This record gives sequence, C-alpha cells and structure tokens, in this order.
Amino acid sequence: MLQIESQRWIESMAEPQDTGRNRILIVDDEEEIRTLLKALVERFGYEAHTAANGEEAFALVGRAFFDLIITDIQMPGISGLELINKISRNYPETDLIAVTGYNIDYRYTDVINVGASDFITKPIDANELQAKIVRVFRERTLREQLRRLTTRDGLTDLYNRRFFDGRGPEEVARALRQRDPLFLMLMDIDRFKRYNDTLGHQAGDGLLRKLAEVINSSIRSGVDIGFRYGGDEFGVLVPQVSTEQALKIAERIRVKYGKIANSHTSLSIGLAELEDLGRGTQKSFYALVKSADDALYSCKKQGGNCVTLYSAETDAKSSDPDTLS
Repeated sequence: MLQIESQRWIESMAEPQDTGRNRILIVDDEEEIRTLLKALVERFGYEAHTAANGEEAFALVGRAFFDLIITDIQMPGISGLELINKISRNYPETDLIAVTGYNIDYRYTDVINVGASDFITKPIDANELQAKIVRVFRERTLREQLRRLTTRDGLTDLYNRRFFDGRGPEEVARALRQRDPLFLMLMDIDRFKRYNDTLGHQAGDGLLRKLAEVINSSIRSGVDIGFRYGGDEFGVLVPQVSTEQALKIAERIRVKYGKIANSHTSLSIGLAELEDLGRGTQKSFYALVKSADDALYSCKKQGGNCVTLYSAETDAKSSDPDTLS
C-alpha cells in the first residue's frame, strides 16, 4: 500500500515541464549500473550522458554544461567525494547527487559537506531517484527566482545597484589580472524630475523602462552588464573593447533613446576606463565609478544630451556625435 501511495505521489510531482532542457551526467565505474541509470533518467524525461570514472566526468563537465551529476562514491582514481568537491568548487551551478551501497560507511553530512545536493543508496529505487531529481530541479528553480529577486531591479528588470556593487569589483579584478580594458558608463535622463512632476510617476516609470529596453538592445548580451544605478541613473560595464568602441556603444544608447523618448528629455552619459594604479581591486573599482561620475557631471555642465569621456589629463572631453553615430 505504501508503494502504491508513493507511486501516486511521485507521479503527481514528476511532471517536469520541458525536462528535455535538463542535462544529467551519470558517473559510475560499473557499466551495468551506468546503463540502468541512463535508461531510468531518460524514462523520466531528461537528457542523459554517462562517464566511467571521475577523470572522464570532470573532462566532460569542462566541455559542456550539465544541470545535475549523479555519481557513485566508490570509484578508482578520483573518488566520488573528490569529484563532487572539484565540481562544486569549479562549477557551482551544477547540482550533484551522491550514490553508494548500503555497506559503505558514509554519512549524509559527509557528501553534503563536500558539495552534494542529496544522497541515495544502492540498490536504487526508481521512485526515490525520480523524487530526488525532481526536488533538486525544483530547488534550483527557487534559487534562480530568489537570485533574480535580489539582483534585478523590479521596475526595469535590469541588474540592480546591489548586483553592480558585488559584480563590479569582480570585473575589475578580472580586467586587472588579464590586463584587459574595462569601461564603465553612467547615464542620467536630462530633465527627468521636471518630466516626472509634470506628467506623473507612471509616465516617469514608463520612460525608465524605455531606457532599460534601449540599453538591452544596444549592448552585447552575456558580455556587457547593464544595471540601474538608482533613480533615473543607469550604467553599463563594458569589458574588452577599445576606447572608440566604448564611445560608439555609449553614443548608440544616447541616439536610440533620443528616438524613442519625447522631446522633453534627453540622455547624458559619462564614460571612464579602468586604470591600473596598483591600488588593489576595491580602490580601483571606486576610482572607476568616480571617474565615470565625474564624466557624467561634466556632461551635465555642458548642457546634457552628449557622451563625455573622462580623461586624467584634460579632466574630461566630449565625444563628437557626428563621428560616432
């Protein structure tokens, strides 16, 4: 009776929408078990791949993304615990389930402490395995939703200031380490307060959303990072481009905004390049933000509706829209 009720419960849970997008890697040194688990996982509706040992599994993970790895603990070479630890440190977006026999003395906390999401014992019960996989993916979805709530601006769906304050220093550290160029642009809507006071907050919110759309359509997806800095101030982190390319991206945003916005507002953009002054990551990050902010202030002093590049020698100089559009 318990098995029947358990099966009904599994069936009510295990209806993954679009499970084909979830890729699972099965790692076991016994071919028979790998084949069995692969067949089960595919029957559950997921895309399944196999590896015969930890070395092979780690190499596969380095070449392709897997949502979940189900790995035996007792294996020659790299053990399951070592594999879990390596993957959780190097590929934190991948979930892991550890598998072992009843006669192997491992505690649940042992596998959780090295980075596994769950633990299952042999002989494997198909219903239990399916339930654990479904739970892992449901928890992953909840984590992604929570991450989005904490890192995205509720009005524009761009990244928020909190995300920028955390991610910015990481990008600075990477750029300094690899000696790659990194630019920061800060932008502000000219006469936004007057527009907001005259037409109301709903109209103002609509204008902010339009600017967010302009930013997203003007930058490189997955490379540049657009964010709402606060109020009517927005920003974009632009790595691995020349000064001319960074200016063109900024000018493209300014021109696009001018085409979709009304004549009552325009866009001012301050642009600055990261400088390696040997002051460490955090101080270099603060200096980059200050330089971009100084360039934005200079742009505003000139009347707005322009792109201004910060220069240590000349304080700031304006880009020429006629040559950049």
